[in-house]
Amino acid sequence: MLKTSVIHRKWLPPFHPVSWGVIMGTLLSRTGFFMTIPFLGIYLGEVKGLDPTTIGAILGVSFLVGTFSSFFGGALSDRIGRYPVMIFSIFLWSLVFLAFTLADSAWSFLILNAVNGFCRNVFEPTARALLTDVTREEERVSVFNARYFAINIGGAAGPLLGLQLGSSVSELPFHICASIYALYGVAIIALMLRYGRNSRAGSKTSVDLKSSMKVIFSDKVFRYFLIGNLFVMAGFSHLETTLSQYLGGNRIGTYSYLFFINAASVLLLQYPIIALAKRVTALTALKIGSILFGLGLFGFGYFTELPGLIVSMVIFTIGEILCMVIGDVVIGEIAPEQLRGTYYGASGFSFLGQSFGAWIGGYLLSSFGLGQGPLIFGILMCLTFFAYPFFQLGQSSHNRQNTTLAG
Repeated sequence: MLKTSVIHRKWLPPFHPVSWGVIMGTLLSRTGFFMTIPFLGIYLGEVKGLDPTTIGAILGVSFLVGTFSSFFGGALSDRIGRYPVMIFSIFLWSLVFLAFTLADSAWSFLILNAVNGFCRNVFEPTARALLTDVTREEERVSVFNARYFAINIGGAAGPLLGLQLGSSVSELPFHICASIYALYGVAIIALMLRYGRNSRAGSKTSVDLKSSMKVIFSDKVFRYFLIGNLFVMAGFSHLETTLSQYLGGNRIGTYSYLFFINAASVLLLQYPIIALAKRVTALTALKIGSILFGLGLFGFGYFTELPGLIVSMVIFTIGEILCMVIGDVVIGEIAPEQLRGTYYGASGFSFLGQSFGAWIGGYLLSSFGLGQGPLIFGILMCLTFFAYPFFQLGQSSHNRQNTTLAG
């Protein structure tokens, strides 16, 4: 039982103050992120004149670097504490967004987006571990629901603000985003000073990195989850990369609107979808989500008119809700308390799929052209479907473990 007080109002869930700080920081930081990064591919193509394959590599390097830095950041937070890791990464992240305004060559954008991926995937698993640390087990689904809700409010507001501010041609949104991240860093320092000594977020483990890796990769259920999630994240990557290039140029307004539909659908559907998902096992929910991800992707290439694209986005979004929210809860349930940051960090290996997904999407666009939407997104759908058998293997392994324990 946590000793610290919790925020309690009739109109607010009784979450720990640190949880509320992370949730509100998530809302503001994701608004800044979605105000800028989704338009980066369009900016690189239309302003800098780069080809789709090069753009795909620049966008994908963020996920590639983030894949490995995620494990490092999560493991480091287990050893030195959550707050130092979060403070360092959020201030460095702020500097990266300032540097985007000064970059000019393809190489400079490649390096900056690599550091962007490093910061994002060091900060995010540590923040998720912190949320789990300060939250009672029975409240964790609600906390991660609230966090994802905040992400998607930012996802709804960010692209619209970015469109109004001219994110595909203007540097102003990057300055605003850098300021938001710096303020978030100040807020984390304040939370550390007020609550750090009184929460498990300040606890540390003596388990070294090598031993941590042995533990998590000997966990068969977690291993199957990671592989399946790799294909899921590859599918998810196309929302910010392949789709932005496919609908860029004269259809940038359509892309911004679909991004808004994605976020708005999460806000409207998240709680009822998760309520339904509780009726099945977590891994079953992940299997359903992977199929819906793929079907939504195919719709992006098949339909040319806005109504069909909206239906496809709603299907895609339901898959996103199932995979993203339930996935975070599953990791929290699987992970031993002393290795929680390491497990959340190791889940970043799944984001390797985002790197390859962005590159594959760019390659397919270059190879087949923008007029071959059904073929391109049909291939991407099939790749996403590969998640299903691995989630099935994970579920079977989990069932055998439970049967053994019961026996």
